[in-house]
Formats: sequence, structure tokens, C-alpha cells
Amino acid sequence: MSDLLARDTAALHHALEQGGDEVSVSVSRSTAELLAQLMDARAQGRVVVAQNEDEVTPAQAAAMLGMSRPQVRRLMDQGTLDFRKVGTHHRILVASVEAFRAAERSRRGPALAELADLQNELGLTE
Repeated sequence: MSDLLARDTAALHHALEQGGDEVSVSVSRSTAELLAQLMDARAQGRVVVAQNEDEVTPAQAAAMLGMSRPQVRRLMDQGTLDFRKVGTHHRILVASVEAFRAAERSRRGPALAELADLQNELGLTE
């Protein structure tokens, strides 16, 4: 972590420790831009922050994985994502979502490499 980012992180944590509903803190422009991008992504549903939670809803898991909620339900039905029911509601383990993401990344890696090689062979790159 850069010194500037470490300083901004410490300033944010210090401001949050003060309590209250409003937080006032001075951070670098680069940190402010990063926070703005994070907030934009969260507002658009592309980022889910599980605040010290071990479980998320299917909709939150879908946002974390970049897929639809029905697709997440199919993965649950197939046993790919571990979940439990709370009454009539489903809760998916965050660890299961992360394990699925890691497995997909490693599964897709060789296929993407092969596709890149084919693209190079055919001269389709710029």
C-alpha cells in the first residue's frame, strides 16, 4: 500500500471512530476518486459490500458474481453454491461465492489463453 493510501486509510478509520451519522475527513484526490468509483459501482449494483457477514442473499451473490439472480438459483439447485434457508429465505455463504469465483477463474484461464492464441494465429489482433 502506498504511503498516501495508508495515510488516507488511517484518516478514514480515525474519523469513523469518532461516531455520529456524518463523517468529515480530508483525503487525497486519488483516494477520493477511488471512493467515488466504488460508490458508483455499488449504486449500480456491481459491488456488494458484505459488512462482516458470512452470508448474502441470492441477489447480493448475483451482484458479486456478475450474473442474474435466476442463474445463482440454478447454481444453488445444482449444489454448486452452499446455502441455507432462513424461514422461506435463502442465504448463501460468502465463502461459497468466493470459492465458485476462484474455480471459475481457474477453469476459464486455459480457455481464454487458447482463444488468445487462436486470435493471434488468425491475425485478428491490432
